[in-house]
Amino acid sequence: MKPEVLQLSPILIPEVRATLNQLFTLHLYYEQADKAAFLREVGGNIRGVITGGHTGITQAVMAQLPKLEVVAVNGVGTDAVDLAYARDRGIHVTATIGALTEDVADLAIGLLISACRGLCTSDRYVRAGHWPASATPLAPLPLARQFSGMRIGIVGMGRVGRAVATRAAAFGCPISYTDLQAMSDVPYTFVADLKALARGSDALILAAAADKAEGLIDAHVLAALGSEGYLVNVARGKLVNEPDLVAALQTGTIAGAALDVFVDEPRVPEALFGLETVVLQPHRASATVQTRTRMGEMVVASLVDAFAGKQPKNCVTG
Repeated sequence: MKPEVLQLSPILIPEVRATLNQLFTLHLYYEQADKAAFLREVGGNIRGVITGGHTGITQAVMAQLPKLEVVAVNGVGTDAVDLAYARDRGIHVTATIGALTEDVADLAIGLLISACRGLCTSDRYVRAGHWPASATPLAPLPLARQFSGMRIGIVGMGRVGRAVATRAAAFGCPISYTDLQAMSDVPYTFVADLKALARGSDALILAAAADKAEGLIDAHVLAALGSEGYLVNVARGKLVNEPDLVAALQTGTIAGAALDVFVDEPRVPEALFGLETVVLQPHRASATVQTRTRMGEMVVASLVDAFAGKQPKNCVTG
């Protein structure tokens, strides 16, 4: 008999879905109208859970799964999982650590270039037919900001931070960073104080996997970044005080922002919608076929290992 797995969020890659269906009996929790009744029906036999970083799993749900052995998170965020409860019960919690790094770093650089060069504004300008309507077509558009050579400050020098730094350095950008401590194996400048990092940067890129940190980027940090500075967030929405950011953009305290993550997704502050100085994405840093395939394969491997009595790779509960 195949192990029974509760799936809290969908897997988009058809090949991965086929493998999951071949190896396990899947119960699609996310499709159920009456989830409580569904759990009462199938919960007693569930040995594994598939969920997303944003969805996670509550202690209340885990408590209804007496045979649960593993929670496989299809993402890197585990702050929506009660890790202490999982450890107490001996439940493995895994994440797709490392699979997202290159795509997230690619998007960080793409977002910054888009914000600096006004790519989205220019795209809308062309699509609206404004270009041929003007005798001097580019006059209505403001001059852009050069990206090459910008002073880049990175918040979090982990996997993503390092990948961002490598890419930015290729554009001739001096790199500084802050983290819990200086890293001896990177050639970049460590700045302990976040405001000092912002003050010395033309762009601040958030790459910290700080699940418990909130509101690090506030009015004081944004003021230090200054009227010619840009903020890029591909990490956690809650790292930014959104009202402070909106105010900074509206008043010109900073030059612009590029955001893939938000505090209360999928709800985005409506005040951002009318600002041409902002580039917005719907949390899609890892949304490529290649990365989502790797993530799905890691989820499958976590389940297989756990059901075989092995410690899964990328287990965050020890």
